[in-house]
Amino acid sequence: MKLIRTKLPGVLLLEPVVHGDHRGFFMESYTRGKLEELGLTYDFVQDNQSLSVQPGVLRGLHYQLSAKAQTKLVRVLSGAVYDVVVDIRQGSPTFGEWIGVELSEDNKRQIIVPKGFAHGVCTLSPNTQLLYKVDEYYSPEHDRGILWNDPQLRIDWPVAEPVLSAKDAGQPPLKDAEIDFVYREGL
Repeated sequence: MKLIRTKLPGVLLLEPVVHGDHRGFFMESYTRGKLEELGLTYDFVQDNQSLSVQPGVLRGLHYQLSAKAQTKLVRVLSGAVYDVVVDIRQGSPTFGEWIGVELSEDNKRQIIVPKGFAHGVCTLSPNTQLLYKVDEYYSPEHDRGILWNDPQLRIDWPVAEPVLSAKDAGQPPLKDAEIDFVYREGL
């Protein structure tokens, strides 16, 4: 597995080794021991899967408060997404900065979204399925979000008028969001 660092510390892309031939392909999408060799020691406790039936579905920007925060390992099973991660750790040198990467069934890349970062995806193709592992159980009372088109963030989404849930359309901007993550150097 190849590890690719991003400009946001702790946000990592993973490229699996893919063995392909005339029949298709085989890959290990998750091997705890190989991640540990890369210094990644997460204890994933739950898998989540989503399906978006049309392009332009935007889910996010989501996070859970620190008491029940989740690290996520995200990959696309079918289709493609534009995946966005935003640093929401108060005091961080990269607070409010974001990265956007394409994850697809073709490139087979995965992204690690650590605690202290908000996450969102926008589908680029029909019938896109995501699978992501989390290291903490979902807690509705700790669930929070940031407005997808917050002018402070200026995220360059691939659509101007996405398909949103009522929840995501009504999220607050970053400046008004309830955030309890505090940056600590070295973590």
